[in-house]
Amino acid sequence: MNRREFLITSSAAAGLLALPRFASAAAGTIDLYSGSDANIIDLWNNIIRPAFEKALPGVALKVTDAGDNNGLRAIADRALAALKTKTDPQADLFEQFDPRLPSGGIDAGLWVKFSAENIEGYDHINPLALDTSYSLPYRGSQVLVAYDKTKLDPKDAPKSWEQLTTWIKANPGQFIYNRPDKGGSGGNFVRRAIHEANGRDPKKFKIDNYAADFGTEALTPAWKILTDLAPSLYDKGAYTSGNTQSIQLLAQGVVTMVPVWSDQVLQAIAQGVLPETTGLVQLTDLALCGGFSSITVFSNGANRDAALKLAAFMLTKEMQEAIITQIGGFPAVSWDHISEDLRKKYADVIPSTIPTFPGGDWEKAINDGWYRSVAPGISRT
Repeated sequence: MNRREFLITSSAAAGLLALPRFASAAAGTIDLYSGSDANIIDLWNNIIRPAFEKALPGVALKVTDAGDNNGLRAIADRALAALKTKTDPQADLFEQFDPRLPSGGIDAGLWVKFSAENIEGYDHINPLALDTSYSLPYRGSQVLVAYDKTKLDPKDAPKSWEQLTTWIKANPGQFIYNRPDKGGSGGNFVRRAIHEANGRDPKKFKIDNYAADFGTEALTPAWKILTDLAPSLYDKGAYTSGNTQSIQLLAQGVVTMVPVWSDQVLQAIAQGVLPETTGLVQLTDLALCGGFSSITVFSNGANRDAALKLAAFMLTKEMQEAIITQIGGFPAVSWDHISEDLRKKYADVIPSTIPTFPGGDWEKAINDGWYRSVAPGISRT
């Protein structure tokens, strides 16, 4: 789920208008492309790049905003074509991309396979973060439930889906989530309803197992759950236009509770956007979805070896703690490799599970189905 509306800058927004231009790869310069939010690109440019270039003199890092996942996909398609013709893909590394795309890329050898043999610190990675050997997790985030502790005693904060939906119905107008195609906090609230309707089994959903009949069977019960909740939401069925607006309504005291991204809400509290009286809780029967952002390295990149050193650098204690302190994210390494003071500070949000949900055809089916069945009166524009 794309979250570009939070902390986005005008320059980053302009990057959405076109794919980055390809130029000849500079010797000793790692070409990194990102489809993440503006604050993540700022992290790479302002924190990671200078630290890495200092640690590895003679190697430079160039960070380019690819706009979004579609921008990265176009570059990956070109890189696969370059692999077949044994030419320079003019890209070395992606920040946040699924190496299962483009189709056939893994089998063709497009991506470097990561292991303890080529990545120092690989054995420090949190097992929850590992997905495929062709992607290297370096930061994580998860959707939590944020609430106003001046209105809701923490001991009464809901900790299961049943408790959450019971609270929403008992406190009409005090909960809101954003439209699922406008931000991952609301999108993953919708996905939690889908999990609830399907035996709380995230393994039922895979990137390649969507079919129209299965989609109808799996999603229809979730639409009934969400339709039943709608009259109890803020303004009897209103939905925000994105992650940021949900946080704003909580900050203004308009509502008592909203789903939020862990990194965004921790940043909002640290920056004073949300007060210190903001409580955070995760569901214990099955957590809301989240995931880890990973690095992928092109096997045919001109600076592959340097890119691998950058990937390993991201697992160092210095960089993993920067993920926590600079953007409020989760580290990709296990928390026992993080300083004790940080472990204590974030004890309440350290995840024990991080369910995921595939994109691809599932994402389109969820968005289309939600508008059609849950909020038919709301325009998608």
